Amino acid sequence: MSFDNAYEAITEENDSRWAFGTGFDDPLSGVDTSVPSGVDGARLAAYCLMLGDDALVFSHRLQEWCTNAPELEDEVAIANIALDLLGQARLLLSRAGKADGSGRGEDALAYFRGEQEFRNVRFTELDGGHFGHLIARLVIFSAWRLALLQRLVASEDPVLAAIADKGVKEVTYHRDYAAQWAVRLGDGTELSHRRMQEGFDAAWPYVDELFQPHPDELVDASSVREEFDAVLDQVFAAATLARPERAAYAGVSGHTGRDGVHTEAMGYLLAELQSVARAHPDATW
Repeated sequence: MSFDNAYEAITEENDSRWAFGTGFDDPLSGVDTSVPSGVDGARLAAYCLMLGDDALVFSHRLQEWCTNAPELEDEVAIANIALDLLGQARLLLSRAGKADGSGRGEDALAYFRGEQEFRNVRFTELDGGHFGHLIARLVIFSAWRLALLQRLVASEDPVLAAIADKGVKEVTYHRDYAAQWAVRLGDGTELSHRRMQEGFDAAWPYVDELFQPHPDELVDASSVREEFDAVLDQVFAAATLARPERAAYAGVSGHTGRDGVHTEAMGYLLAELQSVARAHPDATW
């Protein structure tokens, strides 16, 4: 590596992947993490937590596909996408702990929070299904996240801006990879077409939640809906798929994932994700 800390790694022009193996205990080691004048630290931390939780939870779901993809090449591709998102989660959670003044590190936020403290959208928790379900979720998630990250490159917080800039490069690949598979399956055999349609139909009731504004957001989620719809319409057309017409799943008394209200699957996911850290909280490896 030609850089001296993780901050340089995410701002340099390079294609390196930076989830683990950086050699830095703190992903923001050596970085000026003071909150810029005029920026609300609590709001910045809350939004970084949201984006970090989205990446962490969806990364975990992608990791579950290792050894289950249809081809070896896709095993590697999906694993690398999961690592990209895990790297984003590390930096965003670390930024949240610095910005709110709590000093909580990435491990404390990832492993020692309860289910209701997580702020990820419910979409990222969806589990099970066949390869068509995975590809549909990845198309939707990456198209949505890319639109958000592109706007965050201009963030007043230079750390968040650098994380977003690096993320744009990565998530562009994620979106293109998933879109190519959606077209390949949708415009393929009768069976592959049906399964690709099933994937989008199953995920669609959770899509509206992605665009519900939240007071702590630094980017108005509703502002990226038009861009998202344009991308998805291109995919549907090329893949000869129908745009799903499924009613959105409501929250609980108006509360959803951003408010700490999750699906039943979230508890099982966290039990697996956090079990080792909670059983051996002082262990190092």
